Amino acid sequence: MLVLILSAVVLLVIGGCVCVFWAARGDAPRWARSVARVTLLGSELAGSASRNAGSRRSGSGD
Repeated sequence: MLVLILSAVVLLVIGGCVCVFWAARGDAPRWARSVARVTLLGSELAGSASRNAGSRRSGSGD
């Protein structure tokens, strides 16, 4: 069951990356541009959460 869920997540991530690439080329339909926007937003949120978690861990030792 876990493998099935992880496979679905990987497929969604790959699909999002394809939409980002397609939208960057400039000839993507509206739905692909929307998926690309959501993918990039998710990437930004994940990156900021990762940076915040890292700064909390490194700042606690001082």
